[in-house]
Amino acid sequence: MDKLKQLLGDLPVDKPITVTVLKQEERDGYRLESLLLDLNGIEQVPAYVAIPLQGEGPFPLVVFNHSHGGDYTNGRNEFVRSSPYLQQPSFVKTLTEMGYAACCIDMWGFNERGGKKESELVKEMLWQGQVMWGMMLYDNIRMVDYMCQREDIESSRIATIGMSMGGLMAWWLAALDERVKVTIDICGQVDAHTLIAKRGLDHHGFYSYVPGLLKHYTTLDIQKRIVPRPRMSLVGRNDRMCPIEGVEHLAKGLSEAYQDAGKLEHWESVVASGGHMETLEMRSRWQNFLAKHL
Repeated sequence: MDKLKQLLGDLPVDKPITVTVLKQEERDGYRLESLLLDLNGIEQVPAYVAIPLQGEGPFPLVVFNHSHGGDYTNGRNEFVRSSPYLQQPSFVKTLTEMGYAACCIDMWGFNERGGKKESELVKEMLWQGQVMWGMMLYDNIRMVDYMCQREDIESSRIATIGMSMGGLMAWWLAALDERVKVTIDICGQVDAHTLIAKRGLDHHGFYSYVPGLLKHYTTLDIQKRIVPRPRMSLVGRNDRMCPIEGVEHLAKGLSEAYQDAGKLEHWESVVASGGHMETLEMRSRWQNFLAKHL
């Protein structure tokens, strides 16, 4: 078995996914479905699925991963109404206007899956042999399973994108699931060893820490699993949550890996102005990258 997956703790056993459609509404250029899915056999997972009203399906899919932001009430709402550190219009409008279907779930502890604090969830899961990050990744992989079953989705053309925690989720998801053909992470390019050296661990929550991970893998090792699939990583020069030394270390290692694979054009590292935010430059750059590769 893949050692990286083993480190993610005791994951649920895959079972058939059941879905309840709670609501469907036509919005500005897209149909928004509000769903409740049984992805993990433990608790129901609320999700949004957006399908463009223009064009003929099946549509390529973009999996949007919401950020953390210290706001546990937001969750998948970020997909439809953005957050203060994201550009407008929202990701759902931007992606569907580009001709993509898109989806987003509430991750463990957020929005309609709230009620237990992150620290409480981490402790409870550790006692049960589970790792919160593994459980979060599992739900997202199962959401991809569900989306691939749908006739309106072109399952050979899947991308993932997110900001901060959502950016971490994007590159981890792509590292674990080869169905993800294009990866875009915004303010999520964090090298573990640099973060320790710069004493930046407490700038981040508990959710993404995987017991024993650094005994077996560096951050670069994990990210190399995405090579040669197209990937763009965007960070702000003044983002203390993504120390620039780590960003540069990963960029150098990934440039070499993509070069060795003969696909250097599939890798782009963007260091923009600003801090922990999606700037207008970033929005423009990732839209061009997505349009080119998906």
